[in-house]
Amino acid sequence: MDGKSHGHKVTAYRLTRAIAERRIRSIAADTGMVKWAFHALDRMIERGIFDDDVLAVLRRGTISGDPESTPRGEWKCKMVRQIRGSREVGVITIILKSGCLFVKTVEWEDLA
Repeated sequence: MDGKSHGHKVTAYRLTRAIAERRIRSIAADTGMVKWAFHALDRMIERGIFDDDVLAVLRRGTISGDPESTPRGEWKCKMVRQIRGSREVGVITIILKSGCLFVKTVEWEDLA
């Protein structure tokens, strides 16, 4: 093949919310598959959000907005879930090519 498209359209893969949500929940079921950024750990301490809270968001939360493709070809998503009464937590996570989740940061949604 010469690398030319010969008039054929190439459609870029788009990860849907529903598929991303299922994938994140499935991966997060195994705590060992969740990797933590130092930034996320610092924000968790600063904001009083515990690792169990973050895991609950990843395992039972919902996607907010559309998944975004990263320059590395991975997918960044924001999962949200209400915890502790009326407070909602947002967890920015990246679905890595390795099949793990990378927690980039966490935030209280009512303060964002």
